[in-house]
Amino acid sequence: MKIGFLTACLPRVPFGDLVAWAAGEGFQTIELAAWPVDSKRGGVAGQIDVARLTAAEAARSRDLLEEHGVSISAMAYYENNLHTDLSLRREYHEHLRRVIDAAQMLHVPLVGTFVGGWPADPPEIIRAAGTLFRDLVSYASDRGVRLMIENCPMDNWAQWGLPGNYAYSPELWDALFNEVPDGLGLNFDPSHLYWLQIDYLRATRDYASKIYHAHAKDTEFVEEGWYRYGVLAEQLGGNPWRSGWWRYRMPGSGGVDWQAFIDTLRDVGYDSVLSIEHEDPEYEGTEEKVKEGLRLGLNHLAGLL
Repeated sequence: MKIGFLTACLPRVPFGDLVAWAAGEGFQTIELAAWPVDSKRGGVAGQIDVARLTAAEAARSRDLLEEHGVSISAMAYYENNLHTDLSLRREYHEHLRRVIDAAQMLHVPLVGTFVGGWPADPPEIIRAAGTLFRDLVSYASDRGVRLMIENCPMDNWAQWGLPGNYAYSPELWDALFNEVPDGLGLNFDPSHLYWLQIDYLRATRDYASKIYHAHAKDTEFVEEGWYRYGVLAEQLGGNPWRSGWWRYRMPGSGGVDWQAFIDTLRDVGYDSVLSIEHEDPEYEGTEEKVKEGLRLGLNHLAGLL
């Protein structure tokens, strides 16, 4: 199993410097953020301009990766593919196709995204997701790329008090895979299941064939926040990343049992990538703090592997 990280946490580090740093620290892979280079949304990055990527530029990037002994495990573009603004929805779909094209050019096997959603009955959302993703999976398959969905609920994203990504639970996975039975998988992140109180080890076993890639992020329960706000903190205005009853952390700094998770992944035949997704508020604010957090996550996971 290889350890990598999602590059969205280092948005101002150029691709070449990013690859060199990753190799120097002992990372074997990167999960390459692929938002539009002019995106204004926070927490995203685009170290390669996928919309304008040429064959020559892709070849130079592949050579650079080979020189440093680093691979790209997946391309990452996580937007609301079912946005209520149809012009934005079309824009997201067009860029996602460009990400898939870039993955083909860079010889990257996977592209990760969100289902998304809007305030509606979940069956209606799943039907719309099925229509969209059958087309997208076909587009990706024609280019030798597999598409996967990350299981973050994206709570409060589409509307306050509601999830914004309808692919966060086994119930929704079953419904989604019923709509799109072949070629769509999961970028499986146990941190979300942990705070949702879903058994992430059982889910690892039950959905083994759909786990294309795995995120490594932890979740910490905040006792004082739990007391002051209760579990409805998100709906009532608490910020779960800062002042609610839970927050994301580096692997080893929260409640996920990483040895058990790794052992379960191995038991079900997964031997691919653990990609650290850095959303730890204790290690942000500067590039060096972010890199310190990534090192912490790498050291913890490497010690278990």
